[in-house]
Amino acid sequence: MGTNSNPNRRSWVVWREEGKYPNLIIEILSDSTAKVDREEKKQIYQDIFRTPDYFWFDPESREFQGFTLISGQYQPIAPNPQGWLWSQQLGLYLGLSANKLRYFTPEGELVPTPAEAAQQAENRVLEAENRVLEVESQVQQEKQKAAKLAAKLRELGIDTEENL
Repeated sequence: MGTNSNPNRRSWVVWREEGKYPNLIIEILSDSTAKVDREEKKQIYQDIFRTPDYFWFDPESREFQGFTLISGQYQPIAPNPQGWLWSQQLGLYLGLSANKLRYFTPEGELVPTPAEAAQQAENRVLEAENRVLEVESQVQQEKQKAAKLAAKLRELGIDTEENL
């Protein structure tokens, strides 16, 4: 999203981003912050930050809302048939999967988390290794068949070396 990655930073700091406000904000609501997030912060993000996409999610109640900035005012984002909300800034849907807020591609595919992507990559490597082992086994079986056939031909007095 145009920022420097820092895994130790848990929030956006405008002065560290050369005065740039975020293009997308996702607030995780809690009992202590929900009112401020829904009202005061929404107003700040709309009027001061001018953040194009604003979402909030309550992991307890599963409340999920999204807004897009149109002519300076936040308008609710209508959910698609799956209940997902489109983020123009991300080019992805946000929605619930297994009661967790997740990203989905425009085609409806779940975007894997880094851990899931690593597991998928590991699975692909294991599958490729298994295919190699299967092919090696088939090659070995074919060599054994060829050796048996050559031995049988030699028994019959046929020189396999000359006839190749």
